[in-house]
Amino acid sequence: MSNDALDKAITVREGEQIDQVVIQDYLRDQLGNNEEILAIDQFPSGFSNLTYLLKTNKNEYVLRKPPIGTNIKSAHDMGREYKVLSLLKPVYPYVPEPIAYEETGNVIGSPFYIMERIKGVILRNRSPKGVDLTTSLMNLISKEAINHLADLHQLDLEKSGLNDFGKPSGYVARQVNGWADRYEKSKTDEILDMENAFAWLKENMPNEDQMNPSFIHNDFKYDNLVLSPENLGEIKAVLDWEMATVGDPLMDLGTTLAYWGEPKDSDVLKPFNLTWLPGNLNREEVVSQYFSKRGISEQSMIFYYVFGAAKVGVICQQIYARFKKGITKDPRFKMLLYVTQACGYNTKMAIKLNRISNLY
Repeated sequence: MSNDALDKAITVREGEQIDQVVIQDYLRDQLGNNEEILAIDQFPSGFSNLTYLLKTNKNEYVLRKPPIGTNIKSAHDMGREYKVLSLLKPVYPYVPEPIAYEETGNVIGSPFYIMERIKGVILRNRSPKGVDLTTSLMNLISKEAINHLADLHQLDLEKSGLNDFGKPSGYVARQVNGWADRYEKSKTDEILDMENAFAWLKENMPNEDQMNPSFIHNDFKYDNLVLSPENLGEIKAVLDWEMATVGDPLMDLGTTLAYWGEPKDSDVLKPFNLTWLPGNLNREEVVSQYFSKRGISEQSMIFYYVFGAAKVGVICQQIYARFKKGITKDPRFKMLLYVTQACGYNTKMAIKLNRISNLY
């Protein structure tokens, strides 16, 4: 496979630059060597934390920092994400090796952490250059992705030390109420479907007494998966653990289902995931694959899908609100209001039709 297919960084966006000399001094201090940073580029596709590629004369590293203008501390806690990687690496090898964490904000104006760079292919909003995403390949990738999610949910919380990362009791209620509150605080336009979705969720919360908590990713989708260049059906790493916690695994699956676009879904939802291409499992098949892999009885995912779609809508609304206020200039963010509207529509149709697939 050509190197053109590998995920690449580009020139840093205006207003998001970081001081190369300062990072050079910090990296040398942390590693205790004389590695020289040759360039700092930026991975362009993320909508949340800013992610940079540090190229040195010996290695490549990735630096992660919060987005400019955010005040959502819990969603952009660099120290927490760094610690998650540190605990996950020994028990779940599909994460990058964490290298260093700077918590004070005195180096570049905000906390950040540095990790190893894992080279591979990432499926974003279009097929990577030189890669033929055949029906059989997409079927394999979709099944492998869901198998990885199921495996993550079966990690031993106590042995890994991950049980400290969350409060599973009352998790569902806190999530529903928390995301409803975030939506109200970030509203710029009236979207009745979003209002109705949160009202329905509050009235239809499942009984949590039977919930078996798991360590959950909370943003598990194709563009957070690094595929092996030698075998695109193999997942080398899972990225972006900023929202990971301990909680109801079906809430995690619900978020994945919300990102899992189908062929007839609104076009504004399709850039988030290439799951709408032929060969991919549909959302109902994803559910069957997940429960089969875990070896447990399948159950209705309507509530969890509606939650996931509403949550994705809020995430997009928060970013759009920052764009509308002029805090961030990234032109991609202008269209996110339409994504929030489409997410709201999907919640309405899922409730009305009592299914999670073929909503359009």
